[in-house]
Amino acid sequence: MTGRGAMTGQFEDSDDSDGAYGGDAHEEGISGEGPHEDAPDAERTFAALPPAQGRGFARTWWGQAWLKALEDTALDGQQLKLGRRHARAGAVGAVSVRPGRLTAVVQDRDHTRHRSDVLLQRLDDDAWDRLLDLVADRAGHIAALLDRDMPPALVEDAAAAGIELLPGIGDLEAECSCEAWDHCAHTAALCYQVARLLDQDPFVLLLVRGRGERELLGELQARSAARAASPVAAGVPAQAGPGTGVPAAEAYAARDILPPLPAPPPPVDGPGAAPVLGGGTPPAPGVEVAALEFLIGDAAARAQRLLADALSPWHADTPPPPALTPGQDAVRLAAAGPDQVMSRRLATSSGREARGLARAVRAWELGGTAGLAVLEEEWAPDPAALARAADRLAAAWDDDGTRPRLRATGNRWTVIGGAAQLRYGRDGRWWPYRKERGQWVPAGPASDDPAAALAEASAEG
Repeated sequence: MTGRGAMTGQFEDSDDSDGAYGGDAHEEGISGEGPHEDAPDAERTFAALPPAQGRGFARTWWGQAWLKALEDTALDGQQLKLGRRHARAGAVGAVSVRPGRLTAVVQDRDHTRHRSDVLLQRLDDDAWDRLLDLVADRAGHIAALLDRDMPPALVEDAAAAGIELLPGIGDLEAECSCEAWDHCAHTAALCYQVARLLDQDPFVLLLVRGRGERELLGELQARSAARAASPVAAGVPAQAGPGTGVPAAEAYAARDILPPLPAPPPPVDGPGAAPVLGGGTPPAPGVEVAALEFLIGDAAARAQRLLADALSPWHADTPPPPALTPGQDAVRLAAAGPDQVMSRRLATSSGREARGLARAVRAWELGGTAGLAVLEEEWAPDPAALARAADRLAAAWDDDGTRPRLRATGNRWTVIGGAAQLRYGRDGRWWPYRKERGQWVPAGPASDDPAAALAEASAEG
């Protein structure tokens, strides 16, 4: 960072004001020059600020840097001191800000008015082009400006590109109707008042440098839109790797200058009919037409469900579902009720025989991936979880001798001498199982109440 961008000194004084010099300066308007023909906001006029008794003129680091440039430039310290008194007393009228020029009427103690101007060199078109490019490439810079902040990194990046945003020694030139050849009390008062404006809005500095806020944001929006439409032209690799991107905070902050998103697509009532692939050219060896048609139909149905979910009001608060393993996806496909030929293929591809696939489909229908995991996994809860589960089981029945006798094996509690079983899921819920033809099959959905789950498992099928 350049030396003058890091100024942290205090630009205050202990001069006591004798009060406002009069209210006329607050009402004085400045005609000045008209706005540039191609920039509708190339001139801004700020109403006169109230007296600044008891406070410094600059609280932000860039406001302090502005005053540092004034105090390093002015040759007469007494004029600066008098200028601070003028500004504190409210003697500076409305401030007109235009590219390259600041103007205000400043009133002396004897009510004499002087038109005072402070000139700062405008950036040329080439400098603005480079500055806009570097700001458009950093969403954090844009976010800071929209928040009326000027981060040091922005000034540092601009300086690295050969662009000085903040003034330095000799950059603030003075013109006043009192005909002083250097900074007089009037132009100094104007600079102190402008420091207060800069604290509130750094776009004041950018306007003096040549671009108004609306013009600036419009050009940034156009450049951001061009980068979004042509990532290669913006210097972004065409094939972005997993480590590329920008911080989420910067991406979110750019929403205020990026073009609006297109309108969402209309809802679709149902998936379209799958095309018929039979006839015509024979399929390649190993390609089964019926299987392709089945998968096409499934893809259309999933696309319709995904679109409906994306258009729903709760979509933003719903976490995305976990990716399925090939075995889980085979069970999902089998739950759609394909024909026998397809069911056999799905059973084979998932490593199950027909009855095993039927049990898996039942578990999927009752609980999705969680239900399928309870069917296939046998695990040992840690001692603390096991103790909590045992306590819940014991508390589920009254002490009247009706509690069934259970044998625990891992996460499975089986009724001794019966055909019912409870399975404890990793999510702390209880899943009812029933023995049918020598195999344990899901008997119902999960429950937080082990007694209710056991009643479901013990019910006649």
